[in-house]
Amino acid sequence: MKNSEPERPASARRRGELDTLRALVVLGLVFFHAALVFDPDDDFYVKNAETTGAITVLAGFGVVWAMPMLFLVAGLGARHSIRRRGPGGFARERLLRLGVPLVFATLTLLPLPQWLRLRAADPGYHESYGRFWLRFLTVHPDPADFPFVLEGRHFETGHLWFVVLLLAFCLLLAPVAAVLGAGSGRAATALGRRPGLLLLPALPLAAINALLGMEEGFAGWNRWAYLLFFLYGYALADDERIRAAMRRLAVPVGVLGLALFAGTAPGFVAGDDPFTAWTPFALSTRAMFGAAGWCWVVAILGLLDRPRAHPGARPARRDRPVWEYLTAAALPLYVLHQPVVVAFAYGVVGWSAPIAVKYAAIVAGSLVVILVVYEYAIRRTRVTRFLFGMRSGKGRHGMTV
Repeated sequence: MKNSEPERPASARRRGELDTLRALVVLGLVFFHAALVFDPDDDFYVKNAETTGAITVLAGFGVVWAMPMLFLVAGLGARHSIRRRGPGGFARERLLRLGVPLVFATLTLLPLPQWLRLRAADPGYHESYGRFWLRFLTVHPDPADFPFVLEGRHFETGHLWFVVLLLAFCLLLAPVAAVLGAGSGRAATALGRRPGLLLLPALPLAAINALLGMEEGFAGWNRWAYLLFFLYGYALADDERIRAAMRRLAVPVGVLGLALFAGTAPGFVAGDDPFTAWTPFALSTRAMFGAAGWCWVVAILGLLDRPRAHPGARPARRDRPVWEYLTAAALPLYVLHQPVVVAFAYGVVGWSAPIAVKYAAIVAGSLVVILVVYEYAIRRTRVTRFLFGMRSGKGRHGMTV
């Protein structure tokens, strides 16, 4: 049975700029995780002997908006999917398109970074990969850490935390989708009349980050803040009244986001642990970070939604296949990227070369490998497309978010 939410002013057209943005964020994660090899603060799998604090600053510019944007766009995609399939069909489709690659990658890809971490940390470590693989998969239930319900000495979800959270959010959304859909129209009407109310969603984000703490393993955000971004995308992001408000306020809200982000610098650079401390300084730092994230997302969405050419003009056809290709590849590239980056870093950090040379080698090598593996080992057969969450047809969009 299809979802019977009331009609509202909204664009039924697929927003190609968001598909492009999503693909660019996924590719950007190769650059981001390669940079963590040289970050003095992050506990990445493989570390270079020489590090630089500049990486921490540059990484902050990405974490404040990139993963929140992926969750918001996923919420928008959920809205369209529920309209087509209904809540039950949506839940079944997400279980297949996210659950299958999650299980497959957990069994085949996730043990590699952990094994390389042990080898990099201890030159005397010589355990075979097969023996470590068995220890990696030795797990026990841990419902208290929902939705990460499996725990083990070496087991981790690694970079697939995004897929775990997204699948959980989709399954939580399905039973209440009709209620949220009905209520979103009233919110859109209010925001359409008073665009300044567009800043209000920043307050719950600031509160969650401040009171529940920021989680370093989830790109510096609290996991439940991502749920809000997902729900904001589902309820608000594609309503034309809200899109108009975002276009109108993109620049001032973006400036506010920059100011808030700059305000977090003292808290992250000096003083108590900004991720978990309960001092006023740490609480205000986390709150400003949460508010800044919403402002950046709104500004980026508004700027991307502005007309970039004469009304009626279409993007050049020759540019479309590239972006359509990357859009279809987004989930497989996400699943592949971190094990490949770690493997390259493991081989490169021992070089006698400047940081810039090592970084370029890790990025270039990783991009080549993941694109080649995607092209020749994933997208060309039905079985591998299914295992990596892609649709069966080669010309269709392949990422469920």
